[in-house]
Amino acid sequence: MRVFVTGASGWIGSATVDELLAAGHEVVGLARSEGSASSLEAKGAAVLRGDLDDLDALRRGARDAEGVVHLANKHDWANPKESDRAERAAVETLAEALVGTGRPLVLASGVAGLAVGRPSTEADPSRGIGPDAPRGGTENLAFAYVDRGVRAVAARFAPTTHGDGDHGFIALITAAAKRHGVSAYVADGAARWSAVHRSDAARLVRLGLEQAPAGARLHAVAEEAIPTREIAQAIGDALGVPVTSVAPEDAVDHFGFIGRFFSLDLAASSDWTRETFDWTPTGPGLLSDIKAGAYRDA
Repeated sequence: MRVFVTGASGWIGSATVDELLAAGHEVVGLARSEGSASSLEAKGAAVLRGDLDDLDALRRGARDAEGVVHLANKHDWANPKESDRAERAAVETLAEALVGTGRPLVLASGVAGLAVGRPSTEADPSRGIGPDAPRGGTENLAFAYVDRGVRAVAARFAPTTHGDGDHGFIALITAAAKRHGVSAYVADGAARWSAVHRSDAARLVRLGLEQAPAGARLHAVAEEAIPTREIAQAIGDALGVPVTSVAPEDAVDHFGFIGRFFSLDLAASSDWTRETFDWTPTGPGLLSDIKAGAYRDA
């Protein structure tokens, strides 16, 4: 299959490109810089130059492909409305290009905010509707194209897709521990995070592209519920610093914007995903990655 991948040089995207190429697919990656283009070409992928705001490039990439994997996001935490606007415009452009083809559009989504008081499941619909919703409401936007002949599939990633070299949420939490000389959790640290190793997430994206029916929600979740207190303890052990609690009202001052998320319960199940697609995570767990030093240089 000829697959157009946005975010192809990113954290999850680069692993997904490797996974797709290894499975025999032809990959065209969106690249906004010379360095990203060179990296993709070195792997054997083709390159389409452009970025998330280049809607003509997105349209061209989707029209020329037999499947699309959309993983790019601005992640502008200082201006989330701009990130959401760009995300919605990109998904709408990609979906419109695939109308009537029956071709797959696998797009990145998340497990946050799907359920209260229990782990979220694949049966939980996204509550994000409309352009003002998180991620621009793009999961529901994409699913609106199912009846128009687009095989839209949501790949919902755990809040941490971890591994050596990750610069995401756990890296930011680790960096806060370095700044303050203590590894912290919020309140009693009972909030739980789900997690998945990058290699397992990339494999699930490929399976979704190849097999998932229109409207499917896949949970890229290997570990369902890790208490944030245990995450902080693992970081403290890796850095050799003490572990402490911070009050909820002090979380943003201590961690930065990530403090708003580290206090949330983001547990999620992947039982349906595992059973339906024969997906068995094999990568190391989050605490093992932290203790092995994956985030020591964060």
